[in-house]
Amino acid sequence: MIKTVACIVQDGFAPFEFGLACEAFGLDRSNDGVPNFDFRVIAPHPGVVTSKLGFSINVEHDLSFAYEADLVIFCPVPREYWGKIDPLLLDVARDAVARGAWVLTICSASFILGAAGVLDGRRATTHWMYSEVMAEMYPEIDIDPDVLFVQDDRIITSAGTAAGIDACLHLLRIELGAELTNRIARRMVVPPQRDGGQAQFIDRPIPVAQNDSLAAVADWAVEHLRDDLGVDQLAARALMSPRTFARRFKAEYGATPAAWLARQRVLHAQRMLERSDLSLEQIADECGFGSAAVLRQNFSRVLGTTPTAYRARFSCADDAESSAA
Repeated sequence: MIKTVACIVQDGFAPFEFGLACEAFGLDRSNDGVPNFDFRVIAPHPGVVTSKLGFSINVEHDLSFAYEADLVIFCPVPREYWGKIDPLLLDVARDAVARGAWVLTICSASFILGAAGVLDGRRATTHWMYSEVMAEMYPEIDIDPDVLFVQDDRIITSAGTAAGIDACLHLLRIELGAELTNRIARRMVVPPQRDGGQAQFIDRPIPVAQNDSLAAVADWAVEHLRDDLGVDQLAARALMSPRTFARRFKAEYGATPAAWLARQRVLHAQRMLERSDLSLEQIADECGFGSAAVLRQNFSRVLGTTPTAYRARFSCADDAESSAA
């Protein structure tokens, strides 16, 4: 169980990524029943540490705490440092991995682990803009540029910026369970699990919002997932032809209506698996899959696991019953 967390910054650190690490592990959430961590901000060279935006913070602690922390978080590394990572950081990374501590990198901080050699032969990710550079610098790493984060053993690497939130919540879910992590996510006003990977953010223009947005139809569909929904039914509700609706929907949501509906049904199934003890057949019926076999097929395709395995790992039904008792 994680009790101590070391968050490492250096000159040129990114304020947002640093802030999300503090938000996820540094706040006192004991009023929500969430255990506190001994969270410390540390630096290779204590004192004034300047952010990439010009303002500075004063860091009191050196890297000593990192050698005993249960979790070591590396904040992003400025690009000009990628080829000359501070040897002090390399030592910390190697020690943490060797002794089995959790290691989490946000965005370009994965370059630290690459330079330390601890990612050789492992899967990892970084911001999609830097994935090709990382692959050239460290060809022994299996880099996946299309995901929000990668966990390989006790090393978690995340993609750019906000993907660090997803990585932090993933680790919290492993350590604290689904119910407590959901409480943290609610306080952070973010989903406990975000849909999609970083591929959806690559070289794709943001659609211009229209006054006649399809949001109302999408909201209605989410409330009626159990029904037999298709393009014809949704198009009729939007007062459009099926062809026009399908084209507009993909432009607005980045997916076909069928793919979007399947994903919404999987999300609903996830919530039901976490919060109820209903059978797979009952959940499949409630989510609009029709049968447990179709539920399993879609669940595996979207999440890469089975509904049974997901429930075993993330169910908080017992926690809810205990709270109600």
